[in-house]
Amino acid sequence: MVSDGLSSLAAEAHAVPTLAKLLLLLQRAGWTICPIFIVPYARVKLQDEIGVLLGARHALALLGERPGLGSPDSLGAYLTWQPGLDKTDADRNCVSNIHSAGLPPEAAAEKLAQLLLRSAEQRCSGIRLKETVEPFKTIE
Repeated sequence: MVSDGLSSLAAEAHAVPTLAKLLLLLQRAGWTICPIFIVPYARVKLQDEIGVLLGARHALALLGERPGLGSPDSLGAYLTWQPGLDKTDADRNCVSNIHSAGLPPEAAAEKLAQLLLRSAEQRCSGIRLKETVEPFKTIE
């Protein structure tokens, strides 16, 4: 699902480049992609309703985030394994601050693809999904 959410500028500027790369990566991994819904003024929870109606294994929402002082065009991405009406924020993973001065759309797509693939392997999302973390590097 793609929505302007709280920033139509974010959805307009960053949804297409994020999806273009993400869909390519997921199709290369053998995934089947459901139709992409474009929904004005949506909120995250709507992805669960759409996912239930489609019988989707995962739901992904790209939403314009609340405009801040420095990033009026920031996009957020929310993914859920086995979307359902009982899902809460704890069941979702979020990749936020997607914009040219933050996390570029192509890099966000790579991160989302990794999260979705890991979610499928571990059969979960949100706080139960174990992400690999790069070790902290000290500045010498």
